[in-house]
Formats: sequence, structure tokens, C-alpha cells
Amino acid sequence: MRILGIDPGLQTTGFGVIDADGPRLAYVASGTIKTSGVAAGELPARLKILFDGIREVAARYQPQCAAVEIVFVNVNPQSSLLLGQARGAAVTALVSADLPVSEYTAVQMKKAVAGHGQARKEQVQLMVQRLLALPGVPGKDAADALGLAIMHAHARVSFEAMSRSTTLQRRQHAQFKGGRTY
Repeated sequence: MRILGIDPGLQTTGFGVIDADGPRLAYVASGTIKTSGVAAGELPARLKILFDGIREVAARYQPQCAAVEIVFVNVNPQSSLLLGQARGAAVTALVSADLPVSEYTAVQMKKAVAGHGQARKEQVQLMVQRLLALPGVPGKDAADALGLAIMHAHARVSFEAMSRSTTLQRRQHAQFKGGRTY
């Protein structure tokens, strides 16, 4: 399965594409989409660059699904709002390309890739390099995007196993007044 990871940002959005075959992961591509050529006050133009860039990546690499980082609330509410709009443009681009989108927090990704949720960017970069057998360390934004794709590759296996299991049967644990069951 080919997975596209997206680390959204208004100035720099990272993307990473991997192939997952069971536990084996293979690097396909990674990079960034930058909006620095547009003035900071031109939000619609920046969002269009992100939308078009993600659509181009999806068209070029033909992933079957995507994983996107969930935005955290920043100390500066204006920054959080702007980042949320960049994330919205990314998710819209993925959905318009008919890709199923999964969402993960940065802590979940760091825990899956580096072993603990408070890992520094450098630790994520080194672990992504090791997990994908890359010849060099990927950039910070691309490493986060690849980390999201890796996270989804591992989580997907668990989700598929859960969906194959039998449906849960309601159990009677105890009887209380009126014969309630749980």
C-alpha cells in the first residue's frame, strides 16, 4: 500500500510517500511545498499553492491513502488559526483526490517513530532515516511527513485486524435493581 504523509504548515508543508508491505517499509519520495514566494498577507494565494502542490504530489505518486498531522493549539491564537487553514487546504486537496485521510497528533507520530512522544525533531529525523534505510537525514518537515506515513502504516495493520475480528457481543456482568445489564 502506498501512503502519503502530510505535515501541514503555512510557510512550509512537508510530504512523504512510502510503500508498506506488511512490516516492510520502502521510501518512495519526500519534500516540501513552500509558499515563501508569496507575501505573508496573501493568505488565499498561499492556500492555493498548498492545495495545488498536494494535488500534484497525489497525482504524481498515486497513493492509496493519506495521513495528516492534527494541529495543536499554539500559545498564539492567530498562529493556530493560520495553521488550521493550511491544514484545511491540505485535507481538502487530499479528499478532492479521493484519498481516505487519517489524522494523528505529533505526539502519536513521535511515539510510533522515536519511542516517546516528546522526541526532538532531530531524533525523528534520525529514526526516519534508520527505519527507511535512507542514505541521508531528511529535512525536518519531510521527516515529520514520512513519520506520519510510517505511523499510519503501523496503525493500519492494527485497524485491519480489528475490522476482521468478530463483532463484540453484549455481556451481562451483573444484575442490579430493575435487571439492568451492561
